[in-house]
Amino acid sequence: MLDPGQTFSRSYPACVESVPRARQDLTEFARAAGAEDERLHQVRLAASEALTNAVLHAYEEPGGTINVSAAHVSGELWVIVTDHGAGLRVRRQSRGLGLGLALIAQLVDDFQILSRGSGGTELRMEFRLDRAAPRPHPRRGSVSAAVAPA
Repeated sequence: MLDPGQTFSRSYPACVESVPRARQDLTEFARAAGAEDERLHQVRLAASEALTNAVLHAYEEPGGTINVSAAHVSGELWVIVTDHGAGLRVRRQSRGLGLGLALIAQLVDDFQILSRGSGGTELRMEFRLDRAAPRPHPRRGSVSAAVAPA
């Protein structure tokens, strides 16, 4: 088991073949941090969605990279997926169903989507490894509407 404070950081080409490789690397880190069974499955699935979004939507031209970082901090696993692409924008034609972020919201304990000042997008996901004492957190904005429509 990892000690709190240990981190993981890797960069991958922004291509479909990188998704399973990055997901597996992250899963190994999450397992070493103490994620088990259902929580490990949630980390894998949320990471897969975040990575796939970056591969499909971040770059208009081939050749970009996706950075994956994770940290084990005080019973929590933080996962950050970043790209240096075009950032969040309205797309008239999408190659997906538009459900990835809503699915991520259901799997994680908290997450943030940030537009990076240097360009691109950063998705931060928090997974509590000790699920015995859940901490309520308010859902806000579009994430709230996506996971609990009126």
